[in-house]
Amino acid sequence: MNHLSFSVEPADVSIITLTTDFGTGSPYVAAMKGSILSINPQATLIDLTHEVPAQDVRKGAVVLDDVTGQFPDDTIHVVVIDPGVGTERAILYALIGGQQYIAPDNGLLSRLAERIMPSKLIRLTEPQFWADEVSATFHGRDIMGPAAAHLSLGVQAERLGMPVESLAGLHWPEVRQSPLRWESEVLAIGSFGNLITNITADMLAGRPTDERVFIVCNIYETSGIYRTYAEQLSGTFVAVVGSTNRLELALVGSNAAKRLGIEVGSPVVLSWE
Repeated sequence: MNHLSFSVEPADVSIITLTTDFGTGSPYVAAMKGSILSINPQATLIDLTHEVPAQDVRKGAVVLDDVTGQFPDDTIHVVVIDPGVGTERAILYALIGGQQYIAPDNGLLSRLAERIMPSKLIRLTEPQFWADEVSATFHGRDIMGPAAAHLSLGVQAERLGMPVESLAGLHWPEVRQSPLRWESEVLAIGSFGNLITNITADMLAGRPTDERVFIVCNIYETSGIYRTYAEQLSGTFVAVVGSTNRLELALVGSNAAKRLGIEVGSPVVLSWE
């Protein structure tokens, strides 16, 4: 690993989170942690999740948007969901709303960037902040992890590479709204199989959420939006506003996605009497 000596000011925050599609039991997770700790043994490493489905950039983007804002400002989030590893795709440092990110430029940061314009974007190009040897297939261990470790020691982001003007985006469908009908879709599947839609609590503010609203997903229908799952009987198809402040559809006590065969992108329609 690269153990160069730099004259830097100590960082106030040395939290580094890891988000990957490696799987919790993968030795690749430990390899990344080793690459970081060999540079900064005092870093606080947090596993955000390693259970993003393989190469599912969209799910990774949703996870980052939902979770990273809960961390203290200046936390460094390393994200390795990287189908294009070894290609000419860039690896970026981004400062978005007080949080720092290191990720491949493949759309992972696009949901965050739609809400909050990045205040700094830098393409990682300076190999003195990488491992001594860089594998073509494991940039998380050899580039992203070491760069994050140097950041956590106080190296300025500008030293990591060259500024860029924009990052890669993904298409995020908007809710189509008319006075009595909204057309939306399943944005993500939660860890319990709940169907998380792209309808937010802010959108629902001021709208009737009692039995006057009907929700249909594929061929399944329910009415009313409830505060908790327990307000309905086990096995009931129910709508709630979940912890991510999005409308969710669930089977009480069961896995809605598996039981009903519903996938990301499935249509969800709300209508009011």
